[in-house]
Amino acid sequence: MFKIARANAAVPLTPGSFDDANQMLAQFSVSEAWTGDFSSGMLHLGEWGAMLHGLAAQECGLLSLIRCYDAKDRSHILELFEQAATRCSSFCYSTTIIMPNGFRQPLFCMGESNGLEQKYSGSMVGVFIFPRFKLEGARQITSRR
Repeated sequence: MFKIARANAAVPLTPGSFDDANQMLAQFSVSEAWTGDFSSGMLHLGEWGAMLHGLAAQECGLLSLIRCYDAKDRSHILELFEQAATRCSSFCYSTTIIMPNGFRQPLFCMGESNGLEQKYSGSMVGVFIFPRFKLEGARQITSRR
């Protein structure tokens, strides 16, 4: 996804506000870690990750996670996860979450898989980044500071 966005930031930019990378990340996005366990096939999301993916629980399977993604991206993301589950690797993707109520939320995901030495073992760890900008013609859903 490539986008130039104009957003009304809750806090105006001030000189030196980008001296700390974590502060800069918080200025423009909500981020949250997630994990995956190959032995159970479950992903464990944080509170924001679950809510923004439209899930009632913080634990889910891969198909439940990606069902809210832009339809044109789902097969590519599924293939990416399948490849990461077969060999230790780092991966990333971007897509748009499309909620039933019309909200559209951009999403960036970065992660890595490890511990695949034995059958049905291993895990994934990663981070979701939900940018705080509004897509054209859509309502913004991430507003946490």
